[in-house]
Amino acid sequence: MRVEGDFADRKARELAAAERVNGPSLKRNRRRQKNSPAMPTLVQKLFNTCREIFSGVQAGVVPSPAGVERLRSVLDRMNPGDVGLNQSMPYFGSFGETEKPPPVTYLHLYECEQFSIGIFCLPPSAVIPLHNHPGMTVFSKLLFGSMHVKSFDWLDGPPPDTEPGLAKVVMDAAFTAPCNTSILYPAAGGNIHCFTAVTACAVLDVLGPPYSDDCTYYNELPCANISSGDSALAAEEGETQGRVWLEQREKKPDDFVVVGGKYRGPRIVVR
Repeated sequence: MRVEGDFADRKARELAAAERVNGPSLKRNRRRQKNSPAMPTLVQKLFNTCREIFSGVQAGVVPSPAGVERLRSVLDRMNPGDVGLNQSMPYFGSFGETEKPPPVTYLHLYECEQFSIGIFCLPPSAVIPLHNHPGMTVFSKLLFGSMHVKSFDWLDGPPPDTEPGLAKVVMDAAFTAPCNTSILYPAAGGNIHCFTAVTACAVLDVLGPPYSDDCTYYNELPCANISSGDSALAAEEGETQGRVWLEQREKKPDDFVVVGGKYRGPRIVVR
């Protein structure tokens, strides 16, 4: 028993000596760990990047190529969990057989004079009708689900408000997540577009600058009876493939309903 007691006493003295030597450094390490900031969430990185690349950017002006790639890189990494979404949420449920498209839910994350961040939640068969983004650069990230996108650019610049304009098809295809972020520019990339939910889906949108007025909605008309003399076509007679007339609508379609929902993902810290 005495041997065991001597051993215990010796170990106690050694531990006490070690604590006297290492105690201050151990306390400093614990203090550093306690005071070190948590890693920012992806949605916070998204906000920080938007604030940097859209700083001083006016309507109709595209951020620098390096800035565009930085923001695209952040969005490409994002998934539903990064913004508190899952497919079981009521926004994405089926509304059964109805004559009208089901409502779209919009989740607002942030908006300032330079940019806005939000999420469109579409149940199956929901439609965001053909509309434009005047003067904006738009980043769209499909977070989950499948969506059909049809988009257009003007062939010869936007027409007067009362007249239809000739446009070319930029995109007419379905996309399924995970997929890369799409970018629409003020005058290129399919600034006029329509979304149709093939399945329930969610789209994270960044707009720079945000909407200041309501967007314009359009009807798509067949491109018929256009002669080769039309300067906008500059093509052989009868070649109308990939071209349509877009006619401005007087107002938003009555069957397009957007309701607001509460964003429940990680919060954005604005300093």
